Amino acid sequence: MNKKIIVGITQGDTNGIGYEVIIKALTDARLLDLCIPIVYGSSRAFGFYKKQLPEVENLNTNIINTAKDFHPKRVNIINCVQDNFRIDPGQPSTEGAQASLTALETAVNDLLAGDLDALVTAPLNKKGVAVHLPGFVGHTEYLTEKCGVKDGMMFMVADKMRVGVVTNHLPLSQVSGALSVEKILGKIRLMDMSLRKDFGIVRPKIAVLGLNPHSGDGGMLGHEEIDVIEPAIAAAGAENILAFGPYPPDGFFSTHQQYNFDAVLAMYHDQGLIPFKALAFDTGVNFTAGLPVVRTAPDHGTAYELAGKNAANPMPMKSAIYEAIDIVRNRWRYEEMRENVLIASNSPDNGAKGGVKGPV
Repeated sequence: MNKKIIVGITQGDTNGIGYEVIIKALTDARLLDLCIPIVYGSSRAFGFYKKQLPEVENLNTNIINTAKDFHPKRVNIINCVQDNFRIDPGQPSTEGAQASLTALETAVNDLLAGDLDALVTAPLNKKGVAVHLPGFVGHTEYLTEKCGVKDGMMFMVADKMRVGVVTNHLPLSQVSGALSVEKILGKIRLMDMSLRKDFGIVRPKIAVLGLNPHSGDGGMLGHEEIDVIEPAIAAAGAENILAFGPYPPDGFFSTHQQYNFDAVLAMYHDQGLIPFKALAFDTGVNFTAGLPVVRTAPDHGTAYELAGKNAANPMPMKSAIYEAIDIVRNRWRYEEMRENVLIASNSPDNGAKGGVKGPV
């Protein structure tokens, strides 16, 4: 459990605040005691932005060819982006978007190969990346597809608040049609398992939000609560999952009920992310739940308006790295516990001939 976590960090958009927040975050000496950071991008761009941060001193870097060549006590950099691109802070560009995609693809390949314990992604320009990779709508969907899993979930986490969403990057006009009992139930199951496995919560309590104003007001303002949300909550209860609701979002957050639950499941992106960012923006982390790998990200975008001005707050990036470390360790503990239970259940001393087989 004292092993250092190998954390890959993608540069994000070259012209955004990615490099600034990465460099500032990695000046925290405590991080280097806990993890081995490997930045995927360009040492030239790293150096360009570092020169603009006069307060950053004694940040030792090490250029490597592969993740396996890391130096355990330095910030490692893999040059996977061409050095001849133009760095233009604050200006969206085709080159900047392409560089962010190249860094992401390289890092994800290493993550899936087992060379990294976790991945932290700096923000990129989704529209710009989609020019190079048609159909790209975000890190969550990209990683879900790459990992070959049926479903993943955007899970926003902070010290006292966790919010997941049923639908991710989807136009509001399509949300109602995308909801079904099975889809909502699947997200509740995924959230319940993530809370147990990734956050070490033994018996999670989940609050489920409604879709319509006043949660439909008994059908007067919409039937989604009656038709799909309430049946999904009931089905979760039949599986011994502690899910409650549906709660009207405005009253729920305004009376701080989110702190009475281990997590909140919102129906769509803004319904969950607006209150989360309003209450936990500086420390909020975007975690992709449901994957066999660990991926986190700071809870903000490219912030072109701040790029190159030494004005970006590194706390969300720092929180994302710390959260990735914690989740990896929680998963190790969870798997160790499962192994111990299996060993105990198959022991001749348990009184069952041949032991106990089946899932734990």
